[in-house]
Amino acid sequence: MRDLNPALKGGRLAPDAYHKNFSDLHPPLDRHEAAVEADRCYFCYDAPCMTACPTAIDIPLFIRQISTDNPLGAAKTILDQNIFGGMCARVCPTETLCEEACVRNTAEEKPVEIGLLQRYATDAAMDENRQFYTRAHETGKRVAVVGAGPAGLACAHRLAMAGHDVIVLEAKDKAGGLNEYGLAAYKTVDDFAQKEIEYLLEIGGIEIRGEQMLGRDYTLGELRRDYDAVFLGIGLGGVNELGVPGEDLAGCENAVDFIAAIRQADDLAEITVGSHVVVLGGGMTAIDAAVQSKLLGAEEVTLCYRRGPDAMGASKFEQELAASRGVFIRHYLAPKEILGEDGKVAGVLFEHTEVRDGKLVSTGETGVIAADHVLKAIGQTFVAEHLEGLKLEHGRIAIDAEGRTSLPDVWAGGDCVKKGEDLTVTSVAQGRDAAISINHVLAGEAPLATAVA
Repeated sequence: MRDLNPALKGGRLAPDAYHKNFSDLHPPLDRHEAAVEADRCYFCYDAPCMTACPTAIDIPLFIRQISTDNPLGAAKTILDQNIFGGMCARVCPTETLCEEACVRNTAEEKPVEIGLLQRYATDAAMDENRQFYTRAHETGKRVAVVGAGPAGLACAHRLAMAGHDVIVLEAKDKAGGLNEYGLAAYKTVDDFAQKEIEYLLEIGGIEIRGEQMLGRDYTLGELRRDYDAVFLGIGLGGVNELGVPGEDLAGCENAVDFIAAIRQADDLAEITVGSHVVVLGGGMTAIDAAVQSKLLGAEEVTLCYRRGPDAMGASKFEQELAASRGVFIRHYLAPKEILGEDGKVAGVLFEHTEVRDGKLVSTGETGVIAADHVLKAIGQTFVAEHLEGLKLEHGRIAIDAEGRTSLPDVWAGGDCVKKGEDLTVTSVAQGRDAAISINHVLAGEAPLATAVA
């Protein structure tokens, strides 16, 4: 529940301003624009953009298909590797993945806009509800998937293709995970997350059960008893705390809760925001919270990070986006206390930092930034409860290259494991690959053996 400062309020803007401010960040290409952009591709042999894509989409092939006016063929090429190709086209940091690797990405040229071309193709398939996949003959095998985020649903879809019955157990009332609750609203407009899930479920054989929480409604042991295999895509259930005085003041909240409230709002004018907002953190969540605070009508938004710009988790593009929306980004500031007045946030006390001999240290100088709203975006944490018998590694579930855990009939993927970056596209790849491994075992093509000792 959001802990609100009475100074926070909604309706800071004229009604039409909300629609304008939260319109599509990257408007889609039309047919002519897609053809022109596709013609910029060199269709490289052994293309570096493919290597940079965590799901290994054949990017030159799908762009060539667009160039020959075959967007549905391009969509199948994409979805063969990434069933969440539509969402990834919208939210992937392409500027640090495929587009950064593009051979046209030089001082003289911009890279091919692979993300927009991917969206053009996948939107075409979804608009026509063109289904490319059918279920194999039913196997009689049942698989439990815990978590209806990108990893869990990618796993479920690939298992359904193989003819297995999949039950997806989701703690929240809606499926989608971070695609539904954790992304800036201007990145995925028109309820796209749910539309994509509906498209995915058309294959059949997948049942999603909402408000089913591991440890409360069922145990891992019960799943292992009742199903032929289990996939865990439980994400990161906790958030880091600052550990400084004043975190319990009204008006100090977690950025993930703020973003989720925006995503689930029927009327953005009802979302309360301060007039002077301070966001703490340097990752994508911090940027999303800061930009949306500004778009909701905050007079001043300051994002504070304890290190320099090169150390921020948010890409250079995201940092520039925030600056272009009027967010002040300040570096080398570490929060020491959330200051309050009458139980409400009044400001943040910071200590200046610097890097000496490769280590972050305090300079001893302090300063205060006035605020009536503080959003904490200093990272999410893995909650390791109710995972009896599972080995952990680096604070998350240990898996091998196929997603197998230390239990022979349990696989895992997504943010709950520490393999690659915590990105939607990485989660999709891990869910897909785990499903392939599970299917090999259920089909008797691989032994049911413990993967992680």
